[in-house]
Amino acid sequence: MGNAILETNDFIQFLIRAKQNTYAGSGPLTSASRTCSKDLAFEEGDFTYLDTYLGDIHFIGEEAVWHLGQPIWGMNYYGRMLVQTIPLGFSECLKEALLQVPSEIPFRGPEEYRSGDFSYQCAVEGGLEWFRGKEYIAHKGQRIYQLYFHGGEIKKAG
Repeated sequence: MGNAILETNDFIQFLIRAKQNTYAGSGPLTSASRTCSKDLAFEEGDFTYLDTYLGDIHFIGEEAVWHLGQPIWGMNYYGRMLVQTIPLGFSECLKEALLQVPSEIPFRGPEEYRSGDFSYQCAVEGGLEWFRGKEYIAHKGQRIYQLYFHGGEIKKAG
């Protein structure tokens, strides 16, 4: 049986606002939780969100949400550039896509997004309790970036 909080509009809207106010929205970094990590946090009402990652060109990270101090949801991700030279505007395209996180699949960006010579695609299997997915960005038709993600409900035994 799943966590009823995950199915509420309050949780989904919080998750969207958290994503829009951290990495995608160029939010400020907070204190590092691990050696060399980049951490972004967001709090609102009874919810707390933390996105922590390592690396830049190739990177690994985790997003987590707590409700009343208890972890309830998380997502791991690993992304990498597929080209040596990153085209100007790549970061802006990625952040623009991530700002448009849809409420139906509030994990990364929309299924498709275009910005100039860039195209973003995201595919997801599952729902908030358990999911996995991947996203890609192509520049002038050539795939230059990929990211895989998975996650879901966090639940204590008992």
